[in-house]
Amino acid sequence: MEATPKWGGEEMSSFRWVTSRFRCARPMLNELPPPPPGKTGWPWAEESLQLSGTMPDGSPWPRVSIVTPSYNQGQFIEETIRSVLLQGYPDLEYIIIDGGSTDGSVDIIRKYEDWLACWVSEPDKGQSDAINKGFARARGDIFAWLNSDDTYEPGAISMAAQYLIEHPNVGMIYSDCNFIDETSRVIGRHRTGHFDLNELLRGYNHIPQQATFFRREVWQKAGPLDITLHYAMDYDLWIRIGLNSCVRYIPGVPANFRVWHDAKTVSNRHKAWAEQLKVYRTYGGGYLSSIYFRYCVRNLLSLVPPLERAIQWRRWPWLRQIM
Repeated sequence: MEATPKWGGEEMSSFRWVTSRFRCARPMLNELPPPPPGKTGWPWAEESLQLSGTMPDGSPWPRVSIVTPSYNQGQFIEETIRSVLLQGYPDLEYIIIDGGSTDGSVDIIRKYEDWLACWVSEPDKGQSDAINKGFARARGDIFAWLNSDDTYEPGAISMAAQYLIEHPNVGMIYSDCNFIDETSRVIGRHRTGHFDLNELLRGYNHIPQQATFFRREVWQKAGPLDITLHYAMDYDLWIRIGLNSCVRYIPGVPANFRVWHDAKTVSNRHKAWAEQLKVYRTYGGGYLSSIYFRYCVRNLLSLVPPLERAIQWRRWPWLRQIM
């Protein structure tokens, strides 16, 4: 018999139970559990500027829903959680969908459950399924997901909300993001640029998922994620959104993408590229394109692991552009 999922540490009998327990998260630094010994700086001992309770015209801020899919990322998830909760945003709905972690992640989530709208720890069908489950329960006007080994920079959510308020015709925004290592040290930057649907359709995914926010109605029109995709689900979604909505690039660095040896896009690079090729072909991509060239180069370099690692860690940035 299937186990009853636990939301917020208790048995959940219906969706109504979740909505009755809804909380908007806006904790101060001194209200959260103390950081582990030796942890300093953002988001351990610093917080974002707290926005006023209402916008300058007196109207409420739009609700922002952040979903974190989680599975056995216990060494990073607390930093992720704190980087979301300490945004100082007045109407934040934070949902964590854990896939049944066994590494202590659930104990960390429980430490912060007083500031979560809801959370669950149960087996799922992968990251895409977890994100879909989270957004199915989200009640915000603006959506985003942040993986359990990535982090936001201070003010990321307020930046996104303010831009979308001022530009009602824009359905999705994205910015640059940092690459960080296991110790959260910045090791590089994903520098993107203005949105180009043709570039997406040619196989070049220039949009960093960690630094992307979109409206609820955009998700309702273009979503949910394809649960058969485990690596290129964001690429697939960006194309669907780009075909139907206005997408804009916003200068700035609101998020950090963690690059480390066990990250699935690093350890399963071949599978990731195979999925990206699958998505590319789904939208009519041909065989004579740069994505096939990059795929072949990656396969050749994978035969020489030291060379591949050198490029991955940006020792030769010019060559990494085709990686």
